[in-house]
Amino acid sequence: MSDIVVAKRYAKALFEVAREKGVISQVEEELKSVGSAIRDNADLQKFLNHPNVGTSVKTDLLKQIFEGKVSEMVANTLQVLIDKGRQSILTALVSDYVKIANEALGQASATVYSALTLTEAQQAEIASQFSKVTGKTIRVENVVEPKLLGGIQVRIGDRLYDGSLAGKLDRLSKALV
Repeated sequence: MSDIVVAKRYAKALFEVAREKGVISQVEEELKSVGSAIRDNADLQKFLNHPNVGTSVKTDLLKQIFEGKVSEMVANTLQVLIDKGRQSILTALVSDYVKIANEALGQASATVYSALTLTEAQQAEIASQFSKVTGKTIRVENVVEPKLLGGIQVRIGDRLYDGSLAGKLDRLSKALV
């Protein structure tokens, strides 16, 4: 069975448990923090993926790192992943969980690329405008991309809304050719 399918199944199972306990958003934030902590630490990644390190040693280390910082559900999910040798699917599991949670809660995540950091008011306005377009509550994450020169690009799921100066110049040059 492919890792993509397995990650979706784990994400769905974790979501169901989180929904029963009413902690969908909390579990999402915990998963994101665990995923980024592991992704940002190359030594921890190597350790978790090393075949000669026993599963009990790996789970003990994760307990030490995340004890008191994540719920029992997330800790148990990490332990199951390690026990089954599936720690490599953690990133996909986080992504799938976020998609499932967003769909269930009528939300969507928007990554907004801009030349400068957006203020809270600007982010709220973008969320409001794209909420009207998508019919969902939009959560905005701002990414500064200096090459845009000006304007913004908004990615919601697999759709890109390009209102950047660079995009407009590109479309203009294609129209002139």
